[in-house]
Amino acid sequence: MLSMSLKALKANPLKTTLIYISLIFSITSIFLISSISNGVISMYSNMLKSDGDIIITQAKISDTFFSNVNIKLIKEIEKLKGVQKTSAIIVGASPVEELPIVAVYGVTQNRFDNYKLTQGSYPKPNEVLVGKSIYNSLSNKKTVQIADKKFSVSGVYKSKIGFENGGVVLNISDASAIFNKSASMLMVNSKIDTNIKDLISKIQTLSSDIEAKSTQNFVDNYNQFKIIKTSSNLIGLISFCMGLLGIISIMSITINQRKTEFGIKRAIGISTKKIILQIMSESTILGVFSFISAFFISWIALYFIRTSSLFHGYVNGEISSTLAIYLFGCSLSMAILGSIIPALNASKIDPIILMQGDKI
Repeated sequence: MLSMSLKALKANPLKTTLIYISLIFSITSIFLISSISNGVISMYSNMLKSDGDIIITQAKISDTFFSNVNIKLIKEIEKLKGVQKTSAIIVGASPVEELPIVAVYGVTQNRFDNYKLTQGSYPKPNEVLVGKSIYNSLSNKKTVQIADKKFSVSGVYKSKIGFENGGVVLNISDASAIFNKSASMLMVNSKIDTNIKDLISKIQTLSSDIEAKSTQNFVDNYNQFKIIKTSSNLIGLISFCMGLLGIISIMSITINQRKTEFGIKRAIGISTKKIILQIMSESTILGVFSFISAFFISWIALYFIRTSSLFHGYVNGEISSTLAIYLFGCSLSMAILGSIIPALNASKIDPIILMQGDKI
């Protein structure tokens, strides 16, 4: 069966190439869309997870960019049993020089250790720490303007998290004056063996204006992550359907040109099932090779996206084993479904009609 399928593919090089290219484009687009959305979610999740076990935001808020939490709650939270450290962060965005949008992080001093210095020192009031990818793009490396205020550059830091590496960090008091808020989030680190649920309940009683969640629960239920995943899945589905329709069209033409071959097979007693299995076998081979090609093309594309100075680390992609397995199944499904309809159509036509050359 395998040798016959390979011979059939070689006998129709143009159609085989067209199906192969169609599959590659469809699979690669799904690969890139899914991996980039996963990368964005992973970067932001890792940034949040590195800061604590509990995240506190404004109650009933749709996004952390709109959240405003009273930073004075830190003193009350630190009095609770089981709390090891509490920090605050303001998350914002602003144009910097020619860069249209740059992430701005206003943080408390006990969070500066999260940013590994490559040169200079941590910022004092009216100073900023600049991410390495942004620093390399600046024409003026001594000062930067955020909103309507100019800051001196105190140092440069490097982070494995693209969002942070492509941003600027300043004292939370300076960020508060720019964005007119106290804090976007409070991050709580608990001591070992602390009951997180009990600690969350105690924090929640401090104010009716806040919402406290475990970091993992916050990440799992963050609205923006759900929107990104839903959009990614929808675009991936469209790519899948477009690839599927393309394969069905090409396979219909290919099988129509092979009608005499199928008519002879039917005439000498080869069953409909075997004819269908052969066509499906041909498509499966194309699906496997298309997946392998799409995987390497996607990996190369993601590498250039990740290292390109154009994106400043904000766009990243992760090809997880789960995603690879899922797309391998999609590749086979696309190839098999695209061939099975024309195959059923060809195998059911009377062999005499097929050999006479009538259209399928």
